[in-house]
Amino acid sequence: MGCASSIHISDRVVYQSGKESEDSHSPQQTNTTQQGNPASALPLKPPSCKTTLTEVQFGPMKLFKDPLQVLLVFAKEDSQSNGFCWACEKANFRCSMARTPESALECFLEKHHDLVIIDHRHSRHFDAEALCRSIRAVNSSENTVIVAVVKRPDREEASVMPLINAGFNRRYVENANMMACYNELLQLEHGEVRAQFKLRAGNAIFTALEQSQEAIEITSEDQVIQYVNPAYESIMGYQRGELIGKEIIEVPKSEKNKPDLLETINSCIRKGKEWQGIYYAKKKNGDSIQQNVKITPVIGQGGKIRHYVSINWPLHDNNKSDKSTERVQAESQTDFQSSKHKDRRKGSLDVRSTTSRGSDGSSQRRHSSMARIHSMTIEAPITKVINIINAAQESSPMPVAEALDRVLEILRTTELYSPQFGTNDEDPHTNDLVGGLMTDGLRRLSGNEYILASKQPHHMPSHLTTPLTLNDIPPRIAQTMENEESWDFDIVNLEAATMKRPLTYLGMKIFSRFGVCEYLNCPEATLRSWLQVIEANYHSSNSYHNSSHAADVLHATAYFLSKERVKQSLDPIDEVAALIAATVHDVDHPGRTNSFLCNAGSELAILYNDTAVLESHHAALAFQITTRDDKCNIFKHIERNEYRTLRQAIIDMVLATEMTKHFEHVNKFVNSINKPLAALEENGGSSDEDSAKSILTSPENRILVKRMLIKCADISNPCRPQELCIEWAGRISEEYFAQTDEEKRQGLPVVMPVFDRNTCSIPKSQISFIDYFITDMFDAWDAFADLPNLMQHLDNNFKYWKGLDERKLHSLRPPPE
Repeated sequence: MGCASSIHISDRVVYQSGKESEDSHSPQQTNTTQQGNPASALPLKPPSCKTTLTEVQFGPMKLFKDPLQVLLVFAKEDSQSNGFCWACEKANFRCSMARTPESALECFLEKHHDLVIIDHRHSRHFDAEALCRSIRAVNSSENTVIVAVVKRPDREEASVMPLINAGFNRRYVENANMMACYNELLQLEHGEVRAQFKLRAGNAIFTALEQSQEAIEITSEDQVIQYVNPAYESIMGYQRGELIGKEIIEVPKSEKNKPDLLETINSCIRKGKEWQGIYYAKKKNGDSIQQNVKITPVIGQGGKIRHYVSINWPLHDNNKSDKSTERVQAESQTDFQSSKHKDRRKGSLDVRSTTSRGSDGSSQRRHSSMARIHSMTIEAPITKVINIINAAQESSPMPVAEALDRVLEILRTTELYSPQFGTNDEDPHTNDLVGGLMTDGLRRLSGNEYILASKQPHHMPSHLTTPLTLNDIPPRIAQTMENEESWDFDIVNLEAATMKRPLTYLGMKIFSRFGVCEYLNCPEATLRSWLQVIEANYHSSNSYHNSSHAADVLHATAYFLSKERVKQSLDPIDEVAALIAATVHDVDHPGRTNSFLCNAGSELAILYNDTAVLESHHAALAFQITTRDDKCNIFKHIERNEYRTLRQAIIDMVLATEMTKHFEHVNKFVNSINKPLAALEENGGSSDEDSAKSILTSPENRILVKRMLIKCADISNPCRPQELCIEWAGRISEEYFAQTDEEKRQGLPVVMPVFDRNTCSIPKSQISFIDYFITDMFDAWDAFADLPNLMQHLDNNFKYWKGLDERKLHSLRPPPE
């Protein structure tokens, strides 16, 4: 029997024989035996062209299933593959045969089979487990059953855990007997495959729940919340993550219900009876809302109650609603609508129209950028608190409104949980004692100290514009750096021209442009030595976290510092701190993530207590390198208080690059700077210039601007010109691949399983990174700094990755035409 490359077309199966048969209407017969069992004792007939649908009952739903789609993956034709071919024919299943992993994956992507049977007996042909992982990496494989055909064990039985970990559902011990293959297929069809078919239908039910206008809550038998739908979030003001996993009793209750009502409800539903009636629920903001509620117990395994489903719809009582409550409800509805469109890039490439980033004038662009801030999808709890207070302010008497202003001022500070210490002339002992005991060794300067340190008379010029001569830079390298002030500057060309030493040369030019040596009162030779020793401590063996990445971040930092709004906000000391922080922010990076170091129990992880391990190391090592040798100590000639201020700013910026606090930093920036500025611009008027200046130059907000600046510089690759974006995407992917390889070799937890070099889709990884980290952050930064060129590159790059993904390509670039 020839079964090579049988492909189903429309509703029938066409078998293409490996050899030409004399009778093209009947498949070639083969008689082979294995262990005394006939491998193909019956002639193979194509299944009937008539499609018969299988009826499956799923609760009250009646489902109709097409004939099973089966993919057989066998490198070579043998009695086992022939047995399954015959079994598929007898069962009237639609069968495809693939000989290689590549053709198997291609076939699966085209047909999305219900059942995949992979030959796991001969590792020399292909890696069955790697193929299984590749199929599992496809979204549509969630409900596919995958079976491994394994060798009959010679001695003791092997564990199935490696197969399960690879993504197989079960194994089949090789047996070429046709009836054994047929029975296996029937058991799979009526067992795992049918169960997966029902689960797939469950997606339709959840879609209905998600779209329902009624608030729906599902709890376990122990009344632990397992699900709430968007309508529930909208009505009650909670986010799903705040409720799921909590017991019902932990959720605040309204005092308006009769004392014995809850006991009555519980008594009814625990008997398996449905309860319906009027109930007051307490919203997150503390308001009570009257609802018509229906709670239905769901009977499951063992005839016991396994879930409770609660359906709620509000009873509108106009007498009890005031303007403030209506406003908060409207805000909740807006939050809900915006959260539904969180991944706006996923839905459409044209949602963020380039017309809003066009050339209609800077002021018009900035106005549209600021307007976007009000509808941004970043919604941390502190954001909601601020929004609620803002809403309450509008209808409050003047004394209350002024008090709420002070509350908002406190909430917008950078350190909500750290006490603020000013100067206390009356009791300096207490001031020093509290400051000494309640800081972490590197004593934080208060806002007043910061201003004094940065505003004291100094030998530096008021503007950092005086360049230094750069006579020792070779002409070829100098020519490569001619356009370094442009965002489209090609750092990869500089990397090649400098033999992988771009940081020293670019650092010399940028530091000269900003007058850093004059500010620090250090000779050019000291700066050059410092740059060289810092660059020497970057690992050139890392594909991504090397000195070229540091030079790239330094370039982005310098570019952002030249933007008008940033210059209005920052002082010269901030500029110097930002340039130094960018230069050292990843020094001595090992090419592995914090999670890897913690899992491996590395010395650094132990030293820094598994907290911001790498970022703490980068900052500490940078100061160790700088201060241990006068030849490269760029801080040697600055005054002590100025050094402390500068050191604090550098450390704060380097630590801000740690991603666990990414959303906290972005939220603080939006709420403390962007939204107040947007409100001023909407009101208009020249009297607001002083207010804008106070927002931009307050010590707390300058810290937020510097954090946001270095964060955007650090992960700006998706906003670079397309070729540079692709280059950096390839480098970071390779570094993550190498980490995954090492984790597997050492038996460590795999931190990022998607970065398996055999299965990873680089376009998908870039799309996810842009969706969840880049878009909101650069929207906020663009609204502040006015960066239309970056946003255009971001749109173009996103469309590029999306295009590759839609073609189901996993590589950096499309194949050549």
